[in-house]
Amino acid sequence: MDLRQMEYLLAVAEERHFTRAAELAGISQSGLSSAIRSLEEELGTPLFDRTTRRVELTEAGLALLPHARQLLAQAASARDAVVTASREVTGSLRIGAEQCLGFVDVVALLERFHRRHPRVETHFTQAGSRDLVALTRSGDIDVAFVATTKHLGALPQRTLGEESLVLLAAPGHALAGGAANRQEVSWRALEGQDFIDFTASWGVRELNDDMLAAQGVSRRVRCTVNDVHTLLDLVARGLGIAIVPRHVAAKPQAAPLRKLALPKTPGLSWTVSVVSAARERVDAPATHLLELLTDATAPEPRALTA
Repeated sequence: MDLRQMEYLLAVAEERHFTRAAELAGISQSGLSSAIRSLEEELGTPLFDRTTRRVELTEAGLALLPHARQLLAQAASARDAVVTASREVTGSLRIGAEQCLGFVDVVALLERFHRRHPRVETHFTQAGSRDLVALTRSGDIDVAFVATTKHLGALPQRTLGEESLVLLAAPGHALAGGAANRQEVSWRALEGQDFIDFTASWGVRELNDDMLAAQGVSRRVRCTVNDVHTLLDLVARGLGIAIVPRHVAAKPQAAPLRKLALPKTPGLSWTVSVVSAARERVDAPATHLLELLTDATAPEPRALTA
């Protein structure tokens, strides 16, 4: 067993889907599957029950899971101890992030950064992507994790991941009821529907507005929210439908909702990036944060319940 196999085990256990786990782990699906098979062969037992719809841990997999978490945590602590002992970083770091970005666990990243560099004064701002980009451009934030491809200009940036959008509706909604086998909804069916969506500064709101306008769809946004879980609750209570990134639809809170695919549209994807105010000097706290983000094993694998 090695640390990489433990990382892959946790990714599959949390995603319950090999394709999504491979995307988050930054490896091909075949590579991840091969690593899991190799681990199973080494241990002499299956770790996952695989079906066409779902992937679940076996009893052996459940027994291994806490040890995998412990091994990864110990390895991260060891690396952090070495870094802390070998180079002391001081100063301040201002970080911003939109909520529930999926491709990066900002809270876990902040925790690891603090362990490595305890003398850095860290300030964290949670806001919509448009506002975060503006704060980064003005120099009021050093590093921001955003879900937009607009307004970035010449800011130093790196894409962390992309995924598709899906439609969420309550089981009793007209788009879900009476069509149990429906897998996709048409643009025409969305005309005049009541929507739940995020405030205008969120990246997905801007993407939804542009996407529906391009398809000639007029919609009513009945409820505007600034929190993912509130949006899911409002949809579940039948106040409207919502278009969200795929990982939001995979949250446990979304389990009772119907998930419908949108028509395939070239170039349409939800994109998460990290942007920074400027090219930082090599000893700046922001540089060390980005260095930690680049580490293939950091941040530690995160659960989608955050």
